[in-house]
Amino acid sequence: MTKLVVAKFGGSVIGADGVFIPEIIKRINDLKKDSKVIAVFSAPQTMDNGKKRSLTDVVLEQGKNAENGIIPNLDIIKSTYQKILEMVNSENKENCKNIVNVHLEKAQKALDEAFENKEFIDEIRSRALAFSGEILMSHVMNYILRSNSVKVDAVKFEDWPIITDNNIESTNFLTAESRNKMGKISELVEKNQVVTIGGFIGKTEENITTTYERGGSDRTAADLGILFHKKYETSIDFEKDSAVVSADPKIVDSGLREVNQLSYNEARLAGMFGMKILDPIAIKEIVENGVDMPIIVTNMRNPEKITTIKRVLGEQKGHPIKIVTGKENCAIFRIETNSIQKLLTSLEKDKRYSEFIILSPFTKDGIGFSRILFLDGDYVKRNEKYLLGFDSLATITYNRGVITLIGDEMWRVQQVASRTSAKIGESGLNILNMDAQEETSRIIIVVEDAEDNIRKAINAIHQEITKINFI
Repeated sequence: MTKLVVAKFGGSVIGADGVFIPEIIKRINDLKKDSKVIAVFSAPQTMDNGKKRSLTDVVLEQGKNAENGIIPNLDIIKSTYQKILEMVNSENKENCKNIVNVHLEKAQKALDEAFENKEFIDEIRSRALAFSGEILMSHVMNYILRSNSVKVDAVKFEDWPIITDNNIESTNFLTAESRNKMGKISELVEKNQVVTIGGFIGKTEENITTTYERGGSDRTAADLGILFHKKYETSIDFEKDSAVVSADPKIVDSGLREVNQLSYNEARLAGMFGMKILDPIAIKEIVENGVDMPIIVTNMRNPEKITTIKRVLGEQKGHPIKIVTGKENCAIFRIETNSIQKLLTSLEKDKRYSEFIILSPFTKDGIGFSRILFLDGDYVKRNEKYLLGFDSLATITYNRGVITLIGDEMWRVQQVASRTSAKIGESGLNILNMDAQEETSRIIIVVEDAEDNIRKAINAIHQEITKINFI
């Protein structure tokens, strides 16, 4: 069976004004030596007042301006692509310029509509983002790769294979409908060494432009893997600034360990709790579709350093606690146990939302209560009315932070719960809740989300881990 790699290149890997594109070309040339490649691109970054910014943030800012009656413009966007165009050779430059102009005209039209309507929402927002960012970048990379003698083509939006539901700004992948739209991309993959496509963007069956939530290019890569895994020996490759390490390097600056392997479960939990490995919903979609394919996280600048993510891992010899991570801005929802099942069913079926953890239940005054830890307090605030509709006496507590240890075989670590809780206490933090479950090999510690509490806790626990014995 022919090999296929779905390689995702995020904004930071592309760099400001495409500074790292030569390295991307090198990686794609390496990948295509023994495999066909679908390259998924995020929006690039730019330099704005001396700071790196994603073009996505620039367009969102222009959309906000439009809502407030300020005439929006795409000057920064145009300047960025003008610099990236310098990497296109003379043979392809005119066509690439035309592609840039056509797409930016569509993005500008969407912003003008936002200005007229004083609303930057739904499809207007999606079109502005799609045609200034991910979709346009995939077409520009098509011409850059052609300029470097790669047999390549880009997926046009009219042939888009990522079909979604009608939740415009936080959409959901529809597998069966997407399979029905695979004809053109399948043909492109068959004929070319490389196919480029924009991440983050979907469309409904009625051709309405949709977007995933931020980080959605990860989901696009996973969705393409789901679509192609029966036809090709498919793997997914997330090209990053580094492979996975035992904590966020921006939080812990010493004693970090390389993580060579993660299970789907470990990677999903790590993503949910703040590690920027990949969007946890990407793994959820792979699992829900019954697909088993390897996911590789590659350090693009040192491709020998990788982390392999599999559904089931073989024998592991390293420390069972692989990652210490944490999440700010969480909320705890307390609801009577006899009302929770309706809520959970609705979250799954109606909202298709899964960024929460069920904590251990408790009983008070003879009444059973259940607790849901939501990992995005802003989501809870936006949906308070919906959540309280299932139990008007339910309570919500905001300003909570959570720290967790990741490792499917954490049960092999002696005294892990007592040692980690003691270490947090020594750091001067008050544990508001600790949820340890042997069955799920999971420890969750809740503290107040104030000042640098989460950072302090992660550092303290990470330092302690190496001192704890394991079986």
